[in-house]
Amino acid sequence: MHLGDDYRSGGTGQSAADLLFTFLTTERAHRESLAPRVVAAVGRERLDQIMDGTRERVGEITGVRDNPDGLVIEGTKGRTLAFATTSDGHVLDGLLISPVSYRVPRLRVAHGARAALVWTVWVLLLTERIDACWQAPSRIVWCGRLLIVAAGYLLMEGWHAPARLPWWIRRAVEAGALVALASACRLPGLPTSGGGGAELVVGAALTAGFGWFLVRARHHRWGTAVSRPLTFPLRDGHWYIAQGGGARLNHHTPFPEQRGALDVIQIGPGGARARGAGMRGGNESYLVYGRTLHAPCDGTVVSAASHIDDQEPGSIRYQPPYGNHVFIDTGTEIVKLAHLRRGTVTVKTGDPVRAGQMLGEVGNSGNSTEPHLHIHAERDGLGLDLEFKGITGPLFRGRTIRM
Repeated sequence: MHLGDDYRSGGTGQSAADLLFTFLTTERAHRESLAPRVVAAVGRERLDQIMDGTRERVGEITGVRDNPDGLVIEGTKGRTLAFATTSDGHVLDGLLISPVSYRVPRLRVAHGARAALVWTVWVLLLTERIDACWQAPSRIVWCGRLLIVAAGYLLMEGWHAPARLPWWIRRAVEAGALVALASACRLPGLPTSGGGGAELVVGAALTAGFGWFLVRARHHRWGTAVSRPLTFPLRDGHWYIAQGGGARLNHHTPFPEQRGALDVIQIGPGGARARGAGMRGGNESYLVYGRTLHAPCDGTVVSAASHIDDQEPGSIRYQPPYGNHVFIDTGTEIVKLAHLRRGTVTVKTGDPVRAGQMLGEVGNSGNSTEPHLHIHAERDGLGLDLEFKGITGPLFRGRTIRM
């Protein structure tokens, strides 16, 4: 649970880690003086429950330290992660404590390194299959091997969101398809028969299976849509849907309230999403970072935050999942926009908003590995199918919207 939202920079005093340790180890009666906004936000009884649950997991609290994953509450029985903010070093303005235990990773692998490993393995497998097309002993074998290559590209283009790769890598990988097709020049000299039936069946099955999966996932609808089409919240650009669609094509689907969510990034020439070094260049290198966000609907702001630091691309420190955000109640559903840039949110809880009104800027706060906009709508705790004015057809991972 996120406790409190107000934050103002400046002031002197203890660090957030030191102040959190003081708060965790003080007597119950003194908690309100150390975190008045936190107590006001959740109440004394609920706060006591959270503190008791934390001690049950970690034991007697021995310290709070900062590590790359966030603030770590250490105890005699274990550890858990926390997020805390302070404006003056004397009181806590915001607090979030993880409900699960935390283990320090033995080997810390950057998100970008994991993605690079997956793509490297995928490219090696494609390269081996492309080479196999040139070694085919018969036309039937060649057809089977080409279908396997086609299945690989179908899955890569439709599932792995290749627009998130640097354009020069993407174009080089896609050129492999032309190399595979060029092997057809050998067909006049190859016999028609000569085995290979199994490869043909496997290739046809993989192509048909992946194609069926992608069509179904891309056109998936939950059956309940927003009450009226929204206004697309980003303008003047090519907006790429990095997450969207049905199960296994949208990582939001395991969460009922987010099942219809979209993650949106901006792409430039050749599909590039970042300038130059990408992750190594920081948030500012991403095209979407700092782009103006507009209200997608009329309504009333029911929650807003602007105090949370942006993450470093490729890593995630423990923070409130939505980070800086604006939630709008339309009267029939709640529309949530998340991961905004720190200090840019222009509205506060209770403000009325009109569609098209500036709300802030796209950032990289919360549960986010790179700058992007998260948007979803929910009603009674269930995510809704999103619809936008002037945009027809399904919204799925891999689609580009031009505004």
